[in-house]
Amino acid sequence: MIIVVSVLVLLFLMTGSLIVPLKALLINSLSLVASLGVTAWLFEGGHLGLPQVNGLETFIVACMLAFGFGLAMDYEVFLLARIKEYWEAGHDNNEAVARGLQRSGRIITSAAAIIIAVFLGFVSGEMLAIKELGVALAIMVATDATLVRLLLVPSTMTVLGHWNWWAPRPLRKVYERFQLHH
Repeated sequence: MIIVVSVLVLLFLMTGSLIVPLKALLINSLSLVASLGVTAWLFEGGHLGLPQVNGLETFIVACMLAFGFGLAMDYEVFLLARIKEYWEAGHDNNEAVARGLQRSGRIITSAAAIIIAVFLGFVSGEMLAIKELGVALAIMVATDATLVRLLLVPSTMTVLGHWNWWAPRPLRKVYERFQLHH
């Protein structure tokens, strides 16, 4: 709970929006849950030559959620910072989203490709728990960097339009006083 509140506060102080931090948490949760589901399916069914298990290790699920959430938030902050730059420069929401994605998309994809390669290297290990963690994190990063960052976040922000940047007046004053600069 502390992490969730901290992320909401920090993203608010970065963006000045009440909507963007909530959207970020919701969408990041989707990629985490999806990757856990796929990982469970792969290991519990013994698919793709992976060892068959009766369930994922609890410790691995906790590690995957922690590392995965951190990586997802890293990509989110990077993308949002670029979008917000264009928004503050006077571009309308759709233009800011398009330019922000154009500026950060390749970097996010490249970083994700490197991280995926590292995590897939875990699969060659002997320990089942390390294999589970590697597969889970590789799937999470692949899902997050492609479906979430390149499709879901921009489309959601485009649909929300100027509401992305909304905050009630009292919170707007808090933002103006304590905002984070990048």
